[in-house]
Amino acid sequence: MSITLEQLNSASHAQAAQLLVGLYEHSPWIAEKALNARPFLSLAHLKHAMTQVLREAGKDAQISLIQAHPELAGKAMVSQSLTAESTNEQSTAGLTHCTPQEFAALQKLNTDYKLKFGFPFILAVRGARGTGLSRQQIISAFERRLQNHPELELQECLRNIHRIVEIRLNDKFNAAPLLGNAIWDWHEALAQFSDPGYLEKGQLTVTYLTDAHRACAAFISQTMRECGFDEVKIDAVGNVVGIYKAQQADAKTLLTGSHYDTVRNGGKYDGRLGIFLPMACVRELQRQGKRLPFHIEVVGFAEEEGQRYKATFLGSGALVGDFKPEWLDQKDADGVSMREAMAQAGLQLADIPAIKRDPGAYLGFVEVHIEQGPVLNELDLPLGIVSSINGSVRYLCEITGVASHAGTTPMNRRKDAASAAAELALYIEKRAARDGDSVGTMGMLQVPNGSINVVPGRCLFSLDLRAPLDAQRDALATDVLAELKAICERRGVQHTLELTDRAAAAPSAPPWQKRWEQAVQPLGLPLQRMPSGAGHDAMKLHKIMPQAMLFVRGQNSGISHNPLESTTSDDIQLATEAFARLLAQLGAERQ
Repeated sequence: MSITLEQLNSASHAQAAQLLVGLYEHSPWIAEKALNARPFLSLAHLKHAMTQVLREAGKDAQISLIQAHPELAGKAMVSQSLTAESTNEQSTAGLTHCTPQEFAALQKLNTDYKLKFGFPFILAVRGARGTGLSRQQIISAFERRLQNHPELELQECLRNIHRIVEIRLNDKFNAAPLLGNAIWDWHEALAQFSDPGYLEKGQLTVTYLTDAHRACAAFISQTMRECGFDEVKIDAVGNVVGIYKAQQADAKTLLTGSHYDTVRNGGKYDGRLGIFLPMACVRELQRQGKRLPFHIEVVGFAEEEGQRYKATFLGSGALVGDFKPEWLDQKDADGVSMREAMAQAGLQLADIPAIKRDPGAYLGFVEVHIEQGPVLNELDLPLGIVSSINGSVRYLCEITGVASHAGTTPMNRRKDAASAAAELALYIEKRAARDGDSVGTMGMLQVPNGSINVVPGRCLFSLDLRAPLDAQRDALATDVLAELKAICERRGVQHTLELTDRAAAAPSAPPWQKRWEQAVQPLGLPLQRMPSGAGHDAMKLHKIMPQAMLFVRGQNSGISHNPLESTTSDDIQLATEAFARLLAQLGAERQ
């Protein structure tokens, strides 16, 4: 029989502890101590309380917990001495049916891992969907994580333990994340479409108006129709637009969505989560026969990444009248112009100006997005409220010194261009950290015609400086450029700068950020307000209407633009419920 939160909250401490037996392997103390945080407002609240108990317990207790776990396909499995929960999990992943080669590989990995880290490898083998990883996925994760730094790997083990507990808790409470599972499955289905040269390698790459891109648009369109959208179309730049109509035809519209193109060899969730999640909410409204006092418009933006052409935010830019006609004459790596690609896709260039939206017809824009960073993952929080999308400024720089013999030029006589750049890189680290939420990156660094025995006479590098507010970004840039000048003067070298991009920050509209906070608050979790270091379609819509974003935790240390990009169906479920609450709040306000 399944447990309910009401039962857990009303039971005596001893009874409640008994209800939670078997969550943490041979470590009931974690759940027992977490019960002091009752009453729990949600399962997510209980899960977070347990993560905090372990966080506060200290490193020794954390390592002891890891050591209480069995090895994967190890001696305990062979001798059938696993706990019932571990037996079920390893069996679900097929570890009880390893081939001799797989079993031998796992035994060697277990040995190597234990030798390096001093504790067993922990992996939530039921995976992000809860249905089980394949044996090859397990072995690949094992091999990859064997290369981690010990401190990083300790945290990865703990996060995997919390995921194991999350799934066990779901089983106890019979709490299946049905909407999260459906959205997760849509991502998997969409990921079958990938550009030639990548598809054959099992890699995901979807660039603007390729066959794979158009297949994605067709899939999203068909899924929108199945969800019950009243109108579905592909517009003149390839955006997929679905509208779920309001009770009254003259009502205003809530705009939401994200992009469905990808970087090369990217992940399945960047952008796409922000399309599928509101689609699932519309599907639920349609199933319940509900109409809201505003239209819901979900847009799958055709091009955000700028991978095929230099036209970043093309899809969302068209909605704010920011489509640049000169883009049409750009050519891709194969010499195909954007004009030709659009004609081949059947898009009507003459209709592009009509895509521009009238801000007066809209309430605002909201976007759900995977975090693309480690913060939520490290805090063991599933959701974060975006306070601002960082503004950025970018430069291409060159420092010119004197190339000279590395053996005969004394250290105090050198005019080393690379050392000057290195000194600036270290300054950027310190200066950006001083703000707390500013970031600075020297992403490209090159010594042209460099030789092992020559003091570098030239150094080319890039600067990318970002902050949540334009004034903060500009102050950072002013300090960095002043330091660059001072370094060059002190070292007797010259420098040049080329400004290549400047993007304004997009602070969340306070009322809309508040709505996201109110949508997350019923979970009983801490409200994590955070800036977005990455750019998003919301930056474009910010130009004509209020906007705010919700972040969803990523797995694998929050990595993104990478095949390891992932999130769980449980976290997707929580984000979907928050989105539904935002719709309900807005509906109540508009009555």
